Amino acid sequence: MIYCLAHHIISPLGDGSQANMEAVLSGRSGLRYYTDRFASVEPFCASLFETPQEFVPLCIHSAEQAVEAAHIVPSNKDVVFILSTTKGDHLDLLTPAKAIATHFGNPNTPIVVSTACTSGVCAQITALRLLEAQQYNYAVVIGCDILTRFIVSGFQAFHALSDEPCKPFSPERKGLNLGEAAATMVYGIQRPSMPNAIWRLEAGSIHNDANHISAPSRTAEGAYRCLNDVLQGVNTEEILLGVHGTGTLYNDSMEQVAIERAGLQHVPVSALKPHFGHTLGAAGVLETIMLMILAEQSTIIKMLSGFGGVNAAIRLRCE
Repeated sequence: MIYCLAHHIISPLGDGSQANMEAVLSGRSGLRYYTDRFASVEPFCASLFETPQEFVPLCIHSAEQAVEAAHIVPSNKDVVFILSTTKGDHLDLLTPAKAIATHFGNPNTPIVVSTACTSGVCAQITALRLLEAQQYNYAVVIGCDILTRFIVSGFQAFHALSDEPCKPFSPERKGLNLGEAAATMVYGIQRPSMPNAIWRLEAGSIHNDANHISAPSRTAEGAYRCLNDVLQGVNTEEILLGVHGTGTLYNDSMEQVAIERAGLQHVPVSALKPHFGHTLGAAGVLETIMLMILAEQSTIIKMLSGFGGVNAAIRLRCE
């Protein structure tokens, strides 16, 4: 069994997983309209920290809180650090990962997972596989991205951004909003002794439909196969489905197709990007944590899709 021992989120909505959940439940959103955040970039709507953050310190802050709550010794050889990010520190991915591991005195080479929007879910699947293979006893999964001129202008070049808060699955949706955050989950092989809900990471699936470098498959083949894999042996009457829910025309349509093909039309669906924006490498980790807090005593299916045709899904169950 692979258990979630602790977690932490820091975002423009707050510092701490519970603080972020309280903000969402109160209806708050981090999305704002920015006219001069980056030079030579058109105005955009996003969820940004009030004070610009540095990548490595932000990751370390989140990881420190989660590691302390998990009561593990991060410098031990049985701990592996896994960094989920799409842009890292100015597109350098391994160097910041090593800096994070070094901060904690960890002797192992950290693992970087960068699979576009699915990075956070794929990083958790990586942790699942490593722990099940008994290569480590603990995995610290950190998801993080901060926005730069390069990132914002790149999405603007795709004409993918909405100039107002996103509306996933709405007929009036205009596109996505970007966001900044860091989120950490600590997984371990031993059942935690704690009074609150205990979550097990039970299954994970990754499929690439090889449809297009940026456009999702119209038949949702990869996403459907991921859902089909993680739904094996599950009573669909007892699940909450967390989706990517970017608010773009084609991604939302593709996810709807995948949901219908998997027979999940009746299942409650959660889409959190109207609160956080699309936090890129942090999205899969952050949104999984939020679903865990929201859906205690249930089963969670988390599905994401991204550039390059990559799709991923995980299943967590609450004891």
